[in-house]
Amino acid sequence: MNSAGYSLSRRLRALGILAGAALLSAIWLLWLLGSPPTGGPAPPHTLIILIWHWPFSDRPPELPSNTCISFGVAHCHLSTNHSLLASADAVVFHHRELQTQQARLPLAKRPRGQPWVWVSMESPSHTHGLGRLGGIFNWVLSYRRDSDIFVPYGQLEPHRGPAPPLPAKKRVAAWVVSNFQERQRRVQVYRQLAPHLQVDVFGRANRQPLCANCLLPTVAQYLFYLSFENSQHRDYITEKFWRNALAAGTVPVVLGPPRATYEAFAPADAFVHVDDFSTAQELASFLANMNESHYRRYFAWRDRLRVRLFGDWRERFCAICTHYPHLPRGQVYQDLQGWFQA
Repeated sequence: MNSAGYSLSRRLRALGILAGAALLSAIWLLWLLGSPPTGGPAPPHTLIILIWHWPFSDRPPELPSNTCISFGVAHCHLSTNHSLLASADAVVFHHRELQTQQARLPLAKRPRGQPWVWVSMESPSHTHGLGRLGGIFNWVLSYRRDSDIFVPYGQLEPHRGPAPPLPAKKRVAAWVVSNFQERQRRVQVYRQLAPHLQVDVFGRANRQPLCANCLLPTVAQYLFYLSFENSQHRDYITEKFWRNALAAGTVPVVLGPPRATYEAFAPADAFVHVDDFSTAQELASFLANMNESHYRRYFAWRDRLRVRLFGDWRERFCAICTHYPHLPRGQVYQDLQGWFQA
């Protein structure tokens, strides 16, 4: 090798050493800063959802770390530990306990910018004290479709396989009711219907309560079930429709929001709506004279759909994490009462 070639070779080796040293320095600096040079994305942040008072109970259920995973929601931790107020990603307040003053808002200790969630599955007719809650809550969880976290009482979802057989029918119509007040529209409609249709009434109102495991087998023996809501409000369709009727395998006769609202949740031929008839006597005649072929058409949906119930408060609260990335930041319900009672 001549002198020129030897000199070039030395320069190339020197440059290689300098480049290697620079690479090692870069790797060391990245390691020092806590960022591995070829690492993957940071693990998702586990959201802490603090439930200030468990609905309708002074003794909340056990809430292990995998609670939400069991409902298909990852990186979500539910807690009732008030000491987590400063670090919680969102704090949940169920209205019934605020209404009865079993729970109080920790306004003085609220961290700046922390989202608070107002929760109620009750109708506006049974929700009081909203006037003093303006300007406090950022998000709403309820059965209303325009809620930030929409959680219905139930829904129909696709399924495969044969439809379950219909239970044998022995009687005409059943109604399970505990809160029976003459001023309620459902009681007025029942009074008008009863002289023309055999309706068997169960529940505390008639001193014939049904145990939790007895309700569905009892109702399943009837052709029709009176899915009468205690009050009529936007989107207010409760377990009286989803569980007591559809899941039981009987045809719901509904009294609640307009037919169009029910049709947003279920096929139009899956129920009978009170408002489709001019009088209760006309409704009674329609039900009493329905032939078997017509009756079975009300169950056509069962060939492709099944009922899914959302009655577990843990599942409802885990839904907050599902919606969390998409919820509006900086939103405040200045007039919560006006919104809910609209």
